[in-house]
Amino acid sequence: MNEQAATKTTDGYRGPGLAVLQRHGVGVWSDVEVQTTGGRFRGIILPRSETADDKHIVLKLSSGYNIGVAAETVKSMTEHGRRAANYKIPEQEFPIDAGKPNIVLFGTGGTIASRLDYRSGAVIPAFSPGELYGSVPELADVCNLRTEKLFGVFSENMGPEQYIALANRIGQAIEEGVDGIVIGHGTDTMHHTAAVLTFMVQDPPIPIVMVGSQRSSDRPSSDAALNLICAVKTAAESDIAEVVVCMFGPTSDEYCLIHRGTRVRKMHSSYRSTFRTIGDIPLAMIDPQTITLFRDDYKRRRRDRNVHINPAYCDEVTMLYYYPGMKPDVMEAMIEKGYRGIVIAGTGLGHVNKLTYRALRLAQEKGVHVYMTVQTLWGFAGMYVYETGREMMALGVVPLANMLPEVAFVKLSWVLGQSDDRDEVKRMMLTSIGDEITEREPYNGYLIYQGAVPEVQEFLKKIKR
Repeated sequence: MNEQAATKTTDGYRGPGLAVLQRHGVGVWSDVEVQTTGGRFRGIILPRSETADDKHIVLKLSSGYNIGVAAETVKSMTEHGRRAANYKIPEQEFPIDAGKPNIVLFGTGGTIASRLDYRSGAVIPAFSPGELYGSVPELADVCNLRTEKLFGVFSENMGPEQYIALANRIGQAIEEGVDGIVIGHGTDTMHHTAAVLTFMVQDPPIPIVMVGSQRSSDRPSSDAALNLICAVKTAAESDIAEVVVCMFGPTSDEYCLIHRGTRVRKMHSSYRSTFRTIGDIPLAMIDPQTITLFRDDYKRRRRDRNVHINPAYCDEVTMLYYYPGMKPDVMEAMIEKGYRGIVIAGTGLGHVNKLTYRALRLAQEKGVHVYMTVQTLWGFAGMYVYETGREMMALGVVPLANMLPEVAFVKLSWVLGQSDDRDEVKRMMLTSIGDEITEREPYNGYLIYQGAVPEVQEFLKKIKR
């Protein structure tokens, strides 16, 4: 190993990966051109995680994407300089304008705006008003923004404790006189939180807007800035006084969609346009200049400070996704463990096999509340149509029309936090609070474009990609 190589930082590298760096006299933060058996690449060498294998070198390309280069494929590495560690969010004082609406942004742990920490390769979130203004200066054109970090958890760790605290803090903020609320949230379970807040925070006088990002801000393809601008504009200027989700609309950087909190669902693991309104149409389309309403049956913004906060929750509720051949012991185990409510995502119009009837009888005997939704997501549970459905209803299973499975799960948790009386629970579950049950689906509430079909291909040629 030469003297130059010895001075290079090699954080996290070992084995074949370390040997390659040492052989070519480069290290972490080197701006390198790498010739491999598979082609030529140019990028910044990033640190290697301690838990990662020792056979790859990680490069951040100019596009913002990271790639792994197999050490054994490297033929040459040429250093063109070094990238100094730059991990501080650019911060500027957020300007205050007495004529603009006052918006509060609650943080729960999701990354709204961020940049790369070159010391560790980690994405560092921007959260203070100054950091957000430094990252997204357009926010100052819309409102006066203050931020408050409530939690620092990944969205999969959001649960009853966070739901209750968030609902109570929303109530306090409304009393304090804010003009709108934005909630930064991880995308994976955002639709669960949007639904439960719809039940816990009823009839708010101002917009409550949930937002997140699929791709962090250090990537050129990030959706963070557009999502945040549109969410803040929704909170500051829209007339929609409900819990909504504001996220990327199409696959291109044109606009966001405003989805009702009980009818939205994350539908793709990585697409920026992952959130869709299911069984209905979104409330509105929004870009940094304009809000275009699609419907007028929403609750309007009011001048009063009245809101009904009801943060009830029972965590003895579970959701069961039915599959062919399911045995009764799956549901029986839930009942024996003390679960008070079970939401089933059944096949077709809401079906399970006859093997599970034994478990349904046990649930009925033990006073466990069992509700049926459909795996298809679009459409209604229709348990009167076939014999199977009628038999299950006789065993106490209650169909929930077109309520989405996740919405049914959090609503049953909320309802059982208030009552265990079978009739009262059924009444509350079947009473729509925020359009979780609709009378019918509109003709354009079910659209799934199937690639390669001629009419779809013709349509795609006509729209901007």
